[in-house]
Amino acid sequence: MRRLRKAGLMEKVIFFLLFAVTGLSAKVSRADWLSEASNRFDAALSSGNTLIAIGLIYLVGLGTALTPCVYPMIAITVSVFGAREAKTKLEAALLSSLFVLGIATPFVPMGLAVAWTGGVFGSWLSLPWFDVLFALLFALLAASMIGFFELNLPPSLQNRLAELGGIGPKGAFALGFACAFVAAPCTGPALISLLSYIAKTGNLVLGSIGMLAYALGLGTLFWVVGTFAIALPKSGRWLEWIKSAFGIVLLVVALHFLKPLMHGTLSSLERNHWLLGIGALLFVLSIPMGAIHLDVKEGSPIERLRKVSGVLMAALGSFLLIIWLELPPPGAKLVWRSDFEQAMAEAHTKRLPIILDFGAEWCGACGELERKTFSHPRIVREARRFVAVRVDLTEKTPQEEALLARYDQRGLPFVVLHHSDGREAYRITRFIGPEEMLKILKEVH
Repeated sequence: MRRLRKAGLMEKVIFFLLFAVTGLSAKVSRADWLSEASNRFDAALSSGNTLIAIGLIYLVGLGTALTPCVYPMIAITVSVFGAREAKTKLEAALLSSLFVLGIATPFVPMGLAVAWTGGVFGSWLSLPWFDVLFALLFALLAASMIGFFELNLPPSLQNRLAELGGIGPKGAFALGFACAFVAAPCTGPALISLLSYIAKTGNLVLGSIGMLAYALGLGTLFWVVGTFAIALPKSGRWLEWIKSAFGIVLLVVALHFLKPLMHGTLSSLERNHWLLGIGALLFVLSIPMGAIHLDVKEGSPIERLRKVSGVLMAALGSFLLIIWLELPPPGAKLVWRSDFEQAMAEAHTKRLPIILDFGAEWCGACGELERKTFSHPRIVREARRFVAVRVDLTEKTPQEEALLARYDQRGLPFVVLHHSDGREAYRITRFIGPEEMLKILKEVH
């Protein structure tokens, strides 16, 4: 039911960053354009189009290769499995490819297993404590990336893994397999984020190809250096800056998991300049504050305080800007009625079709439907010929439970559409994008 409710989070963070770079102020007046672009993006993901997601997962893997746990290993590792000593470019490419294949070997089955068992979490995902638990987990991972502590394998295990391999094809593959685990301090947080995303979608294609894309992204620099003997820029502070940026993204993910608890507040908001201004101001001020360049491990107490404040400002500012992107433009809201019996009687008398939406503040997918689908301008226009009724199940009174039982339905989200003669037309029990919803509405008369 809520398997897709968080499926676009990582993509939205990147979408927001791209949007900011290309000129935020130039598009403020085009709220309808932005709403259309955001909704098309969500509709593509929800309809099973995983190409965008897989491409971005590759970029996450490539970004992980630029962290301090991985980047310094590249030149040394390439020398260990013999790519630099290869007699031809073809031999170097073969050894480098086997190394990358070794990296992918543990990741792909992991992605398949998580996608296959993703449905197990379906019932848990409707519980508020599950969102809080995941928010705490991602906040902990963010703290690790920012530098408060390290997530390391035991030294004895790291040494044993590092000793695997040697020169030649078998050594290249074995060393790649080992590197997938040796790089765990930096790959772990990104990997957990991706696996939780795959678990929510339950998509086997995304589970296998997505994790392969992550492994290919992680191994790209190894392959390029091994095949073409390219000298990479020296390690330096910039690696820690990339790690801090990953930490900020993970903190935004943590805030995203708390969104269902804010549903009551978010559902009353519309896109406005105040929210945009506050989010942009926090994000911009976080840079000179020290969100990226300061170090919590080596800095003075004042610098550590600036670093923490800057990271929190960057995460909160990014979160507010993503919320702003999701909110409907002013006036783009469907007016819902709450008087069920009276509304149904009126629809019957006037021979009007009905949209009946069962929702709750703790239901993430219900909030997604409200913000992305029912607030779309074309949906609002089409729905004007319907009687729109919403049943709020946040408190679940006996009357509301009986109403839900009348439709022999237990879970949320749940939307029922009736023809004007009272016959049931469609049932919707998952998040769908505006294009799919518009097609359904046009078929109800």
